[in-house]
Amino acid sequence: MKCTSEVIMALDHDPRLSAGAPNPAPAGSRPQATPPSLSQMSTSVSARSLNPTSAAELIAQVQSGLVAAGLGSDDAEAQRKVFERRAMEQPTERMIGRVTFCNGARATISTMADNLSEASSDFWSVGRLISITVGKVRVVALVFEMSTDSSVWDPNAANAVSVQVELMGEISEDVHGRTRFQRGVSRYPQVGAVAHKIRARDLEVMHDLGDRKSVEVGRLSQNADIPATISVNDLLTRHFAVVGTTGVGKSCSLTLLVRQCLSVKPELRVVLLDPHNEFAGAFGPLAQVFDASTLELPFWLFRFEELEDVIFRGKTISEEAEILREVLAQAKTNFQNEKTGATAAGLVRKALDVGGLNADSPMPYRMSELFKLIDENIGLLSPRHERHHLKSLRVRLDALVNDPRYGFMFTRGGAEDNFAPLLSRLFRLPAEGKPVSIINLSGLPSDVTNAVVSVLARLCFDVAYASEGQLHVLLVCEEAHRYVPQDPNAGFIPTRRAIARIAKEGRKYGCSIAVVSQRPGELDPTILSQCSTVFAMRLANDRDQEIIRSAIADSSGSTISFLSALDNAEAIVFGEAVATTMRFKFTYQEPAKLPRAAGTDITDPTANARKTGEADSFMIAKRLRGLRDLEKPPQPTMLAEASSQQKLAAAAGISAGLRQPTSTAGSPLPRPTSGLRT
Repeated sequence: MKCTSEVIMALDHDPRLSAGAPNPAPAGSRPQATPPSLSQMSTSVSARSLNPTSAAELIAQVQSGLVAAGLGSDDAEAQRKVFERRAMEQPTERMIGRVTFCNGARATISTMADNLSEASSDFWSVGRLISITVGKVRVVALVFEMSTDSSVWDPNAANAVSVQVELMGEISEDVHGRTRFQRGVSRYPQVGAVAHKIRARDLEVMHDLGDRKSVEVGRLSQNADIPATISVNDLLTRHFAVVGTTGVGKSCSLTLLVRQCLSVKPELRVVLLDPHNEFAGAFGPLAQVFDASTLELPFWLFRFEELEDVIFRGKTISEEAEILREVLAQAKTNFQNEKTGATAAGLVRKALDVGGLNADSPMPYRMSELFKLIDENIGLLSPRHERHHLKSLRVRLDALVNDPRYGFMFTRGGAEDNFAPLLSRLFRLPAEGKPVSIINLSGLPSDVTNAVVSVLARLCFDVAYASEGQLHVLLVCEEAHRYVPQDPNAGFIPTRRAIARIAKEGRKYGCSIAVVSQRPGELDPTILSQCSTVFAMRLANDRDQEIIRSAIADSSGSTISFLSALDNAEAIVFGEAVATTMRFKFTYQEPAKLPRAAGTDITDPTANARKTGEADSFMIAKRLRGLRDLEKPPQPTMLAEASSQQKLAAAAGISAGLRQPTSTAGSPLPRPTSGLRT
């Protein structure tokens, strides 16, 4: 009889069963069996001999409404209909308790639970969404805490459970019968309101983007049958961020997001800054990869601050910087004079004019002209600047021009005015099936990385602005905390300025930014706050979680607390690109479409990046010195193509033995050697 008494106790605490309450059938429907009253059910149960197994089955049937409907447990279709039934007067297994407390943001639900009932195991857990019936409206709430009134769990009795929930929004029907979800709550649950397990249909309505252009990026964590979708237009026009600790799948998730955006926005051009050389194979034929041997950023594209950082390695000498500014403006003016045929006197007046060329003008010039101007100043009887500063600057420039690691700036036709072909190649105009430009920064000297990023970010904004809406450019910043750190005194100011300009003004001109970082706490909060959509993956650091909470307007404290427990490839997305805060799992991708850092997969002996045999110390030394390009046969590049007259003059000079061949930058080319340079 112990089992029988437990069943009676469970029935007695079931708030859905009231003595003698009939179940009226809706108009036009088939008559349904009237459920017995609680006293009748208790008498029936007392007369039966139950063991623990049959008792658990009986409780499950009573809770699912099958006893009242006269159906057997094998009728799966009937169970599904009962589960999804909306009528409040019909007992269903979706009911989990009643509201006992409510304020402006949260509510408490009280219910009974015992060790025999497992029907509610899928929604009796933190992080699940439930619904609370308030008239014709269903308020959606998120479970963030569960507790019992007693510190001891009684296995032989029904235990009272308190469930703390946070109110998220509400689902209602309009006059046309269409179901819709809206953020915020217009009508709060009253004490005694019934809480239910949320229906699958309501979950779909919650995350439905309507007529907004959307793409699927995964499946909901609560119900894998429901797709997780995002709005592409809102994602790009208002910027987005992907944050998470190392190894949770940020790069893989980013690849999926970019691919999905490209599938619905063919005019999109993506410039991806790759500091670890891991995206080269992730996009396959969709991407054009630029590394140290193929990247072309002529020195005249660099503004004065950027070139200054390259020349002085971040330790500027003011006297030499002043000399550099003067000779840069004069060299650019001289070059333009050659093209226009202006007089020398007119050149000087234009250089001194406020509206003339200056050190920041994006106009080509020759490095040989810089050397000439510096040498002329050194040879003056009374030069404007100290001779040792002039000579020091001359040595710096000469060392930089002849360093093969800086070949992408100086040895590929930097003096040629091929701005349009350069932009065409860098921004894939036309795309020719490759709308993604991957900039492999790992092969560039670390001293020049900040300046290169500054130039690229600035070009992204300028190109989008100049296209007048015909082109949408997305700049993807991997390891963004390197370029825009939290400390305003750290990092490279021009890089910070260029990225901040995109974040603040880019959306008006069709330029977007994607910020990717493993430490949002070290990222400039101004940049992160401009990202209206944030994909937050696992974050264990409390400071990082606090940064996310402060950056996103609709991120609640209870939702943020789940970040430390997320699985790999799982994220919580906040912001404008989704209908409401969404926890989901990213779609599985084939291994061939995943990013992989070259040479780091030591567990995969068949990886393409792996090389067999012992490492060669001489080859390593050669790569570190930047001499690996000298072994390759010379290949003509877009900017290295000289005019026919230059080629004829160079060939005649070399054949006559009159001079050493020079680069288009104006400095002598290094002579080929048989061994390593010492």
